[in-house]
Amino acid sequence: MGCCSGRCTLAFICGMQLISILERQIFDFLGYQWAPILTNFVHIIIVILGLFGTVQFRPRYVTGYAVWLVLWVTWNVFIICFYLEVGNLSKDSDLIMTFNMSMHRSWWMENGPGCRVTLVTPPPSWAPEDHRYISIAGCLLEYQYVEVAHSSLQILLALVGFIYACYVVKLISEEEDSFDFIGGFDSYGYQGPQKTSHLQLQPMYMAK
Repeated sequence: MGCCSGRCTLAFICGMQLISILERQIFDFLGYQWAPILTNFVHIIIVILGLFGTVQFRPRYVTGYAVWLVLWVTWNVFIICFYLEVGNLSKDSDLIMTFNMSMHRSWWMENGPGCRVTLVTPPPSWAPEDHRYISIAGCLLEYQYVEVAHSSLQILLALVGFIYACYVVKLISEEEDSFDFIGGFDSYGYQGPQKTSHLQLQPMYMAK
């Protein structure tokens, strides 16, 4: 009963992770955030494998999922530090999020709640010709805090998922040990039931 409850809870957490990361992936695609896009894709694959391992009693898959969650938490902590500009990090850097392939920022920068985008004309002389120069005002929530909220949700789900993944691996291992003890074959090999004969040998007397 405990194993079923733990597995069902972990499967539910994996489902929540898939829904939340697919939503995040869509907005990262819209903002051309290539580093998060690649990391999100890896996360989606591993969560699916973790879900498969949970349903099919595969502790190795669940263990791999738990190990990845540690890396996933680390990545999201970095994202939070990046957008809050902790240390020498700058949210205006093009190298980290877009690999210097574009000057795009988070999709939420222009499309956040209450944001009003105004095209600045003429653009400044340093602005690239193939990019528009805009002014953004009136945002109820700045885009960096939206990204921080996304990462915080991923960290919360990952921590809960890690705890339940360890719990499920423990329960599956205990069930396997219990099976080996009760119904498994011993180390001396399996011996089939011995057939007993009901025939009794009678002495034979030869007449002379």
